[in-house]
Amino acid sequence: MKTRSEKLKRLVAVQRHLEQMAENDLAETARQRRELAVTIDVVADAMGSVHPLHRMFSGHYASQLGRLAGKDQMLAELQQVHENRVLRERAKADRLEEHMLDARTAEDREEADNAIYDLVDQHVLRAAPASGKVEPR
Repeated sequence: MKTRSEKLKRLVAVQRHLEQMAENDLAETARQRRELAVTIDVVADAMGSVHPLHRMFSGHYASQLGRLAGKDQMLAELQQVHENRVLRERAKADRLEEHMLDARTAEDREEADNAIYDLVDQHVLRAAPASGKVEPR
């Protein structure tokens, strides 16, 4: 049968994996925002260009810039959600790890206590004869 600390150790490993998955989601969202920022810069540069072809499409660029700004806002909110999730998963894993260490300490203490009790029992059994008729050695 597994001890409490072993069970908690497994839960800590699972929770750390969930934390890592949340960090990966956060990193992916941050990457998408960086790519979007580059696209926004390109569209803004095209809007401000003096090239006649770009001036013809300035209305199209303005609407595209609005859509990109909306997408950036959505990604910013999603990034905040992922940041909160990372913090929440990390806090859970830290708490589980503390409980695991406490359980391991308690198990070690119980094991040491049992060893001492066994020594005391052996000493007591060796010292006292089974009956009063037998002489001690």
